[in-house]
Amino acid sequence: MIIIQNLSKNFGGKVILDNFSYQFPTNANVALIGANGVGKTTFLNILCNLEDYDSGNVIIPKDCILAYLPQSPNETPKETILLECVSGNKTLCDLFEKREALLKRISENYSDEVYEEYEKIEKECADKGGYTLESDSKGILVGLGFETEQFKHHPKTLSGGWRMRLELAKLLINNPNFLILDEPTNHLDLPSLSWLEQYLKSFRGTLLFVSHDRDFLNNLSDVTVQMSKGILRVYNGNFDSFLMQKEEHAMQVQREKISLQRKQDHMQAFVDRFRAKATKAKQAQSKIKMIERLKQLEMHLDIEETNKTAHFKMSVEKPSGKIVLNIEDVSIGYGDHILNKQLSLKIMRGDKIAIIGPNGIGKSTLLKSIVKEIPFIFGECNIGTNVSIGYYSQEQLDMLDKDKNVLDNILALAPKIAQTQARSLLGNLFITKDDIKKQVKVLSGGEKSKVAIAALLAQKNNFLILDEPTNHLDMSSVEALSSALERYEGTVLFVSHNRAFINSFSTHIFKMDKYKKAELIGVL
Repeated sequence: MIIIQNLSKNFGGKVILDNFSYQFPTNANVALIGANGVGKTTFLNILCNLEDYDSGNVIIPKDCILAYLPQSPNETPKETILLECVSGNKTLCDLFEKREALLKRISENYSDEVYEEYEKIEKECADKGGYTLESDSKGILVGLGFETEQFKHHPKTLSGGWRMRLELAKLLINNPNFLILDEPTNHLDLPSLSWLEQYLKSFRGTLLFVSHDRDFLNNLSDVTVQMSKGILRVYNGNFDSFLMQKEEHAMQVQREKISLQRKQDHMQAFVDRFRAKATKAKQAQSKIKMIERLKQLEMHLDIEETNKTAHFKMSVEKPSGKIVLNIEDVSIGYGDHILNKQLSLKIMRGDKIAIIGPNGIGKSTLLKSIVKEIPFIFGECNIGTNVSIGYYSQEQLDMLDKDKNVLDNILALAPKIAQTQARSLLGNLFITKDDIKKQVKVLSGGEKSKVAIAALLAQKNNFLILDEPTNHLDMSSVEALSSALERYEGTVLFVSHNRAFINSFSTHIFKMDKYKKAELIGVL
């Protein structure tokens, strides 16, 4: 598979890759992990020849069929969702075009030579799965949550998230032997996420993927590659195995440092005692040189932070009344198009309720209706006494002023917070002192998400409504957020497909379904 030799990349004075060499194993699932902004997407772009590097080599074998999930959907898709999915298998589509051209030549001017060429192409189509391409495409689309009646719709009728899901389907139908996925779970609901996990477990090839979903990482990865400060370190096993190995490594390094320090202390005692004696002067000088060598060795011992954790308190300016929200028999949707109906939910102070269900069922629409971005089609929604709502939407990044720096954005969106509190909050979401003066437009997607979340938390509301808040966040930030929400004294209503995040602090689950009435149940 792909071989990387002494690869180096610098961007804006920051080391992204520092002389990295690696040969990807065949038929293995490789997880690429690291904090937001370390350069994971840059590394993937380099492998796909979408971005240059400073030095080194990327050797891609001729038989490597590489597929990469893009950051945005195809701007000029085919006429239907099914045809767009089928187009993902470029090899077969090219063969189909050649076959059609040959059939036309045969009908216009038959010759044995052209017919033999046609038979050769026809056999190649059959050998490569041409006869099952359409049915295989349908199976993948259904697995990813598409309805069969949607197959004839134009791709541009889909939302952005669903169009990205279609791009994923196109990748899978191409039968690659090297598949690169950058946070594929961001646009998937729980049923589709489970389907994708099972599909990728049976994938015959090398999978390189970035994810911040701990369950997804543990269920899939055979190898974990950690990216930090330009260095990539390779560990065998899944994410939990990686954590254990990191902890063992840190303990071993600490033992070596203690051993080196003892040797230095012993030699320093000899030097202090005999430096002035002529008979021991030569030995003392030798010991001094050895001490310097030991100090150099100690400096090169590397102890990284393995489990950065943050503990910060999310303040509430004033408590709400006992009943925070009550909706009765509401219908939600757009205009005359009803997505869901007969929804009833009473939320009490301190409840932390996760909304789950397949995409398209109206989860985000319900949140938008509660905050009055769109009206309810039918029914009543009553907000309780002294309730102050903080809303995090999937378009929350649009609220940021991209030309302002991070700190100024927080202070503008939460004017009541002091600058010291803003800095502390950003630090707890692992936004460093060097980053808070950066303009938002130069940040990675994950870093922008952290800024938007920090701005919301700084407002000290007592009722948080969150729509997919963990999208693009690294695991350290997800864990910091879930820990803070667990201790939060207010009320939370949120949509998420991150299983670990849901289970970490939710008190109830509001399960929305297409075929039966939504219900409030216990935790997953």
